[in-house]
Amino acid sequence: MHANRMILAMLLAFAPAAAAAGDAEDAGDAPKPGLLTKETFFDMESVSSPRISPDGKRVLFARSRVDRVKDRAASSLWLVDVEDGRLRELTGGSLGRDTSPAWSPDGKRLAFLSEREGATQVHVMWLDTRETAQLTNVEKTPGDLAWSPDGRWLAFTMEVPEKEPPLKVKLPEKPEGAQWAKGAVLVDRLTWARDGSGPIPRGWRHAFVVDARAGGTPRQVTTGKYDHQSPEWSADGKELYVAAIRKPDAEYLRGDTEVHAFPLDGGEPRALTDRAGPDRFPSASPDGKWIAYTGYDERRATHHLASLYVMDADGGRRRLWVGDLPDSPREVTWADDSSGVTYLVRERGSANLWFAPLEGSPRRVTEGVQVLDGFSVARDGTIAAVRSTPREPGRLVVIPPGGSNGSARVLVDVNEDVLRGVRLGEVEELWATSADGLRIQGWLVKPPDFDPAKKYPMLLWIHGGPWSMYDVGFSWPWQNFAALGTVVLYLNPRGSTGYGQEFVNGIQHAYPGKDHDDLMAGVDAAVARGFVDERNLFVCGGSGGGVLTAWIVGHTDRFAAAVSMRPVINWHSFVGTTDGTMWYDQFRKLPWEDPMEYALRSPLHYVANVKTPTMVMTGEADLRTPISQSEEYYRALKLLKKETLLVRMPEEYHGWRRPSHQLLQQLYLQAWFDKHRRK
Repeated sequence: MHANRMILAMLLAFAPAAAAAGDAEDAGDAPKPGLLTKETFFDMESVSSPRISPDGKRVLFARSRVDRVKDRAASSLWLVDVEDGRLRELTGGSLGRDTSPAWSPDGKRLAFLSEREGATQVHVMWLDTRETAQLTNVEKTPGDLAWSPDGRWLAFTMEVPEKEPPLKVKLPEKPEGAQWAKGAVLVDRLTWARDGSGPIPRGWRHAFVVDARAGGTPRQVTTGKYDHQSPEWSADGKELYVAAIRKPDAEYLRGDTEVHAFPLDGGEPRALTDRAGPDRFPSASPDGKWIAYTGYDERRATHHLASLYVMDADGGRRRLWVGDLPDSPREVTWADDSSGVTYLVRERGSANLWFAPLEGSPRRVTEGVQVLDGFSVARDGTIAAVRSTPREPGRLVVIPPGGSNGSARVLVDVNEDVLRGVRLGEVEELWATSADGLRIQGWLVKPPDFDPAKKYPMLLWIHGGPWSMYDVGFSWPWQNFAALGTVVLYLNPRGSTGYGQEFVNGIQHAYPGKDHDDLMAGVDAAVARGFVDERNLFVCGGSGGGVLTAWIVGHTDRFAAAVSMRPVINWHSFVGTTDGTMWYDQFRKLPWEDPMEYALRSPLHYVANVKTPTMVMTGEADLRTPISQSEEYYRALKLLKKETLLVRMPEEYHGWRRPSHQLLQQLYLQAWFDKHRRK
């Protein structure tokens, strides 16, 4: 189940016309001067994918906004000068979404993905003339752009369907002009298409290269029945390092991924790693001597945190570089002199940068209550990143060589105009002690004009995953609830990442379980603050948070109302209908081998206990937590004459794509809680 952090980046792309809200339009519909009302949702923007130029003088980034007419996100590429802050748009207009910018090694060109011709293709722009060329004309969506060291080639990955069907049949010839039904889809894999459109008709993701100047027909580099990820060029440009899944036929098991080297001249590929456990995200040092990568030894944990490893370029002298981390290292980037790597670590609600030298101990680059994301490093060590804090949406910042977050300078703030004069709620850190003594971290978002002498309703919002981490980044939905006079509580119960492997293992083969105790301890700690109206407690969550919401109302009646979004309700039927595999290591056995264990972990098993008015909300095309799960729960609640409502989002998968649906979620939550607020 996808992590559902619900920070601004998840919502800022959604701003439909107000009329699209339908019957929920009246919910929370009392705008007050200077508060974050639903109207601000229409104007929020975001910055992402900051890429600093090799010389450290300019930063490329994607700027996203809402296309209110087409009910979708729109993005264009912008360029800002580091020294004087000069800002200019490179792409945009009505050309569609432009994403994933990447500098050429000489800093004279940029590669990017664009939908300007309908389908997503690889494009290149010459910075001096702003001339743009489309390099590919492929049927599947490319990704993972990577320049060759000499700037001659671009590598990328793309799905390649198998040509031979698992079972061949042939219908008689159709009469001329006949309009026959679409053919059948043959399914013999447990995974589904990444865009949620349906089962993959036998195919694999492979790495390709294309001429970065002339374009043309891409050349496939990787082969075999493997999924290949994260292509990285060798320093001499003669090989591609990729992570390849070696056991695709056992898709219900965790993939055993190894780093391989594929020669560009068509020679035999070489496996550089070989162990029980996945090795991923290879990153080659500029001097060609080393490859950094992440991975772990398989121990059959429900969720593993990865460590940082390094090896010789030929796969020799593999060693653990940085281990025992609070979360898996991300975005590993070599220094220009190959002396070490900068990487991102998410810990206790924050996300900061570290540097690991080849010799010596890792050191912090940044610290503090903040979330850094999407960083890049220039040759002189200047860092560009997106930074968010509890009261600041993501802003583009630069950190000078050798500097820390204290020396970070804001280059671009695309929401300063929207939030000017808007009073936001303070965010207070909270720690709670669970039933077994485990310490749990959380945060309270307070109303803007908070008065500790008053009593406020409180909403517990539970994250999904369940292996994910709520962080201290800005959240529009939480601040919007706070503006309407509701305290929002969000917590990281056991199973969350950011607190180490032992904390993650807290729900090993026991989910839901003690994480419920953690959440209730957090609610108790918030109530003990003295300003929470205990008669008006509400709870909601999506995906894994939807599971726990349904579990909570089956075990307590302390909440006035609940909304379970995209939940798993019945683990038995979930196994047979989901596109995911998290259940396999969770239960160790299949449903028909241990049906009672599946029943005892299913919220459906406790539905007769529910006294809380509970609304259920799911996308009709959800493949991760199929809508049949929500229908089972809704029907059970109805048969038991419980107060309930089923909200079906048309043509939506596990995460809402349409802006109007994103806003509808917020409005339906407010309407349901307002309806059941106790006087």
